[in-house]
Amino acid sequence: MTEAKRPIRWHIAVFLAPAVLIYTAIMILPLFGTLQLALFRSVDQAQTFVGLDNFRTLFGDPRWSAGFWNALKNNTWFFIVHMLVQNPIGVVLAALLASPKLRFSAFYRTAIFVPTILSFVIVGFAWKLILSPLWGVAPNLLDLIGLKSLFTPWLGKEAYALTTLALISVWQFVGIPMMLIYAALLTIPDEVIEAAECDGVTGMSQFWKIKLPLILPSIGIISILTFVGNFNAFDLIYSAQGALAGPNYSTDILGTFLYRAFFGFQLQIGDPNMGATIATMMFLIILVGVCIYLFGIQTRLRRYQF
Repeated sequence: MTEAKRPIRWHIAVFLAPAVLIYTAIMILPLFGTLQLALFRSVDQAQTFVGLDNFRTLFGDPRWSAGFWNALKNNTWFFIVHMLVQNPIGVVLAALLASPKLRFSAFYRTAIFVPTILSFVIVGFAWKLILSPLWGVAPNLLDLIGLKSLFTPWLGKEAYALTTLALISVWQFVGIPMMLIYAALLTIPDEVIEAAECDGVTGMSQFWKIKLPLILPSIGIISILTFVGNFNAFDLIYSAQGALAGPNYSTDILGTFLYRAFFGFQLQIGDPNMGATIATMMFLIILVGVCIYLFGIQTRLRRYQF
């Protein structure tokens, strides 16, 4: 007897085609266009293939390398603040909100998550007004509790501006890791919790020994999303400090550095080829970070999954 032929699942291609076409049009083609643009340079108003010369200029020419390494350093610190402040706070808030003894937990979840839906422009200008030493409310609030002497124009000082903006970003987006961890805590089977309680593991000990290992995969996903989001950051810095990312480029990150290089700003003339080179470096940095997570960390976290 001859084996029956398997039916061709043509419907899979039909359902996937719209998403694939849209993703290709708005993501894949612009990506390859950027990579191609990074390998060319405008010579006599014509695009000439120069290979990796633009990358040599980016790393070897002091006019470009100083700005690039400054932006990369600031971007790294911006990411570290989110990892050390935002994600731990998100885990703590999720653990508190997941407690069945907490009343009005739905209200708290909504209140903490609301800032994530606000526009970057609104958040940037609002906090710039709040922290203003002239008409901001921060000096008056500190004065009410007797701490006005601690106030300083944080957004106007090189030593504090970037950290201040990072904490503002933490305030805005802490609701995302909170909700993801909260959802992960809800998926833990009741049988596991009941077994832990029968063994006398309750309270904080139960969270550290039972719940935390089970939600490590979710924490890993949140970490890599934080990494990608922060190395693509631009909006908050631009809305609060402008394209020059002042004071004295102390808040300049790769996104604002790319913006000035590609489009130009004030006396700086835009160079699309160098802008594409910087964008390519941003893509490679994110790609390396994601690969390290996927092949080095995620495989170790799978052991905690059911």
